[in-house]
Amino acid sequence: MPSFKSVSVIGAGAWGTALAAVAARAGRDVLLCARDAAMAAQIAATRENPRLPGVRLDANIEVIADMAAAARADIMLIVTPAQQLRAAVTALAPHLANGTPVIACAKGIERGSHQFMTEVISEAAPHAAAAILSGPSFADDVARGLPTAVTLAAKDERLASELVQALGSSTFRPYHTSDVRGVEIGGAAKNVLAIAAGIAVGRQLGASAQAALTTRGFSELVRLGRACGARSETMAGLSGLGDLILSCSSAQSRNFALGAALGRGEPRPSGKLAEGEFTAPVLVELAASQNVDMPVSSAVAAILSGTATIDEAIESLLTRPFKAEG
Repeated sequence: MPSFKSVSVIGAGAWGTALAAVAARAGRDVLLCARDAAMAAQIAATRENPRLPGVRLDANIEVIADMAAAARADIMLIVTPAQQLRAAVTALAPHLANGTPVIACAKGIERGSHQFMTEVISEAAPHAAAAILSGPSFADDVARGLPTAVTLAAKDERLASELVQALGSSTFRPYHTSDVRGVEIGGAAKNVLAIAAGIAVGRQLGASAQAALTTRGFSELVRLGRACGARSETMAGLSGLGDLILSCSSAQSRNFALGAALGRGEPRPSGKLAEGEFTAPVLVELAASQNVDMPVSSAVAAILSGTATIDEAIESLLTRPFKAEG
């Protein structure tokens, strides 16, 4: 088994800082790589990230702004938004040793290329070992050491198992799998479906409607996963159903918050865009290419693009022909 003594976390946002804490608790030497030197210096001096207030950095975490230095670690955690993953991996690639595990920690599909996160990594750094971390979690909970379970996937299940051993601890429990596509579809689709659940809450459609959207959305997720070769147990696991339930019921979810604001007729929340906004149109295009029916996701995409109002989307869903479960 590889030693995996050191971990670099690329991206010093709240989630990156939380995962740096995870790696430190697992006994690794950690480099937290910020986008710019000023941010790195501030975090290093205060031992606290303003994006994750109240959480002190472990002594094992060194904060830097040097991608070349970060690339020398044994494991790379890429904790950037999905649409910025390619740029981060491209910057790292010339400095990476062959076979270095590069783990995407974002949930989405790249616009333009329609590639999943591990596909982006494999294209930008073909000599690296691509993997993905996904599952029901929030940065604040993870950073504070509250119990969390996630999924880590790599095509080589032995590598996935070794990475789990390197990153897991008594409060952070990763499960490993070789079903990379199942984990990626679960993570990407749940962002879109969380927007739908938020709209239902913001529109005050009731708990029954929210539950219906969550369960019908999960059915869509499973259909697409099967069409793309994912395994059913992955869809029903942490990266599929677990992630979906958390995202569709928690105000901490940026996607859910966006949907709730839209449902109330309010402007979209300021700040970072919810990943589901990027993913919705790509997800619908992917489903169409696989001849998979995803009415809830299609309704979200139509609302976000302005081609349908919320009322029109709701009417379209409710007037669909009756059909069998599945």
